[in-house]
Amino acid sequence: MLKIRLQRIGRINDPAFRIVVVEHTESTKSGNFIEKLGTYNPKTKQHTLNAERVKYWLSVGAKASGTMHNMLVSLGVVSGKKINVLPRKSPPKKGEEVAQAVAESVANEQTGEVSAEEPKPATSENVVEEKTEETPMAPAETPAPEAAEEKTEESSAKPE
Repeated sequence: MLKIRLQRIGRINDPAFRIVVVEHTESTKSGNFIEKLGTYNPKTKQHTLNAERVKYWLSVGAKASGTMHNMLVSLGVVSGKKINVLPRKSPPKKGEEVAQAVAESVANEQTGEVSAEEPKPATSENVVEEKTEETPMAPAETPAPEAAEEKTEESSAKPE
């Protein structure tokens, strides 16, 4: 499939582009293009374009890249709407969701707003459920009340 696209030429920090017809599998830097259709200088916004050849290649079945399509629409060579060539915003990842939720809750606390997602206040039902879920203490860890009573009796029984 043929594409009409921009091929970068020019030096570092001084970009310039060729408008070329190229096989879509070819690398943009390979230099293997079928036909040069014009040039574009982004610093001066200067275009040189052979509109007749562009229309010919489009009629033969070549497709314009997104950026080239938008340029052809703005120059009036092709009629239609411009295409959004910017990347789509990706959904936040799980870690980012948690961080965003924390940031929102902090912001809400500072402004005094109440969020619908805040946890409900503890009720007696919640407290009862939490107590039943606790693990019982091991017998070795529980203090023996009998041992404490013996110590107090011994200390009070021995006069000094």
